[in-house]
Amino acid sequence: MSARRPRAPVAPEPGAADVAPPPALAAPVAEAGATFRAFVARIDRAAPVAVLCHSDADGLTSGALLRRALERLGCARVATVVTGKGENAWSAPVRERVAATVPAALIVADLGSRAAPLAPGVPTLVIDHHRPLGTPPGGELISGYAWDPIPNTSLLVYWLIAATVPADDLLWVAAVGTLSDLGERAPFAVVPVAKQRYTAKWLKEATALVNAARRASRMDTATALDAILGSDSPRALADPATSPYAPILQGYRDEVNAALGEARRAAPVFSGPVALVRIDTPCQIHPLIATSWRGRLPKYIAICANAGYLPGRVAFSARCGPQHNLLDFLAAARPAGDDTEEYGHGHDQASGGALPYAAWNRFLTGLGFPPEVLRTED
Repeated sequence: MSARRPRAPVAPEPGAADVAPPPALAAPVAEAGATFRAFVARIDRAAPVAVLCHSDADGLTSGALLRRALERLGCARVATVVTGKGENAWSAPVRERVAATVPAALIVADLGSRAAPLAPGVPTLVIDHHRPLGTPPGGELISGYAWDPIPNTSLLVYWLIAATVPADDLLWVAAVGTLSDLGERAPFAVVPVAKQRYTAKWLKEATALVNAARRASRMDTATALDAILGSDSPRALADPATSPYAPILQGYRDEVNAALGEARRAAPVFSGPVALVRIDTPCQIHPLIATSWRGRLPKYIAICANAGYLPGRVAFSARCGPQHNLLDFLAAARPAGDDTEEYGHGHDQASGGALPYAAWNRFLTGLGFPPEVLRTED
């Protein structure tokens, strides 16, 4: 009788352990996890809880992860509030929407941190990876900004919740946020592990569709958030054969691609270290155009200015290489007399803002641009 051929070893299914923080971040993530668990332990499970998140893919996935974690902890009344066009966590309309949920606790994700009241009297936890500008009075802050490497917010949130509740089935959600924010070369295991489990095709497709909803003129983040919460995999979100969300999101994607095709015809004008590209569209594509020109002009600070995104204001995105620090550059270049909240926050190499026409013109004049590139009233 012939000997039985030994079976080939079967590779284990990748899981949460495979996307654990790198060794350099083990200690700060453990400390952050203790802060998170202590905060959620104090939440009344029967009371309303609000999750406030940014509108991009990293913010939406952060909000979805937090909502699922709170539900798994037994919180029965979790509301998710997403910022809209030209809004931040401290904008009056956003604070009103948060207050309308009558929260007993508030968790804020991917929206920066400031020493300004957000929801007075409400226990608040801020989770973020941008440069912090303080902590809301009475609140707590978990920030990855000083870590090396810096994680995106949804990955940071995933590490926090995975040490608190079962979350292996949510790995793909964190991967979508990471792929969107840091790209395929992100220095973290979550993207390759998610590709192994779910395939690169569907992971990329889900990321593109979630982003399209935010970038489209309508900015339909509600559908994007519903798609994340209503799907158990990137394919379930993105496959038009089975997903109720995919056809809607694909329509937004088509609109955004058409706007990108037009915007890519715009040529930059230069002043000192700045390359300025001007576009006019209701779609939020100025970050993509700025990123594109940053790659083509690596020595410059690439700024894409979009006059069609917000009425009466110029929305702009700035990108640069490590030889510049955008937050310091924009702080020094801030136009005199401007107190706009939406200016110069974010990352050292990725920032932007939205300025009224007069302030925008002072900003460009201060950078040395000639009068012919200034914005005139419509």
